[in-house]
Amino acid sequence: MSAISLEIVEVNEHVTGQLWVVDDIHKLASMIAVIALGQAEHAAQIIQELSYVYPVQSRSQFYEGAREQLLIQGSTDTQKEVSQYHRDGFLFECISWIAARQESDENTYMKDPHISSTTQGLDGLIIQMDPVEEILSFITICEDKCTDNPRTQFRDHIMRAFNEHHRNERGRDLLANAIALIKLSGLKGTAATIAADRVYDNAYRTYRAALTVNSDTCTIKGLQKLFKGYDVLNAIGKTQRVGASFIINNDLRSWFQELAENVLRALDEFEAKEATNV
Repeated sequence: MSAISLEIVEVNEHVTGQLWVVDDIHKLASMIAVIALGQAEHAAQIIQELSYVYPVQSRSQFYEGAREQLLIQGSTDTQKEVSQYHRDGFLFECISWIAARQESDENTYMKDPHISSTTQGLDGLIIQMDPVEEILSFITICEDKCTDNPRTQFRDHIMRAFNEHHRNERGRDLLANAIALIKLSGLKGTAATIAADRVYDNAYRTYRAALTVNSDTCTIKGLQKLFKGYDVLNAIGKTQRVGASFIINNDLRSWFQELAENVLRALDEFEAKEATNV
């Protein structure tokens, strides 16, 4: 069983809709624990092989750092609130990464989740290489928002970022990140740079917006309202505008607190098992 199930849903003629639902919160928490230890590459292999979730042997200070990232920090209410938003953002970025990994193949290369929950930059980047030629097939730019206000976040933040990319105003950063991923395919130096040339061409580009929502939003009308304005990214097709909705029917922050507690338990179990195998 996968940690997250993905379903294609109808939105409109401009947007390809996805619904994400957690199938197994314990498996999801274990995968996030592995990522938090800095072992996203190992987690990718676990997902690909549908194998047992466990970390490669780690160090005690790595466990301490991973736990610290999952805890709410600060001495004032404002500091604690900001810390929680950063923590939940990291968890949702991991969820987005896992969802994409479940749909990937051996020619897919992805930017790992930020180990520091406060790190800024691209939320996610997916490179698909041509299986025969040494060239990029397409690139997916991801924006993930863990929020109580998905419409506001989509309209005011995600679309601003996507529009900047669509006008290639972030072209240098996108190129540098794409080349770093292409290098994982074995291409180096000039060959990797040439293979990345298509990152500037919107014809080879997909945008994926992922937001936390409740089930009331997950109707055709609700999704149309949520993703209204996506079509301003012109000269691309419906499949190049992906709107992903992660359904949470309980209180958003309470649900992510429960997930964080599950991740912490997974870290404890992993470390205890490692101690007995020494």
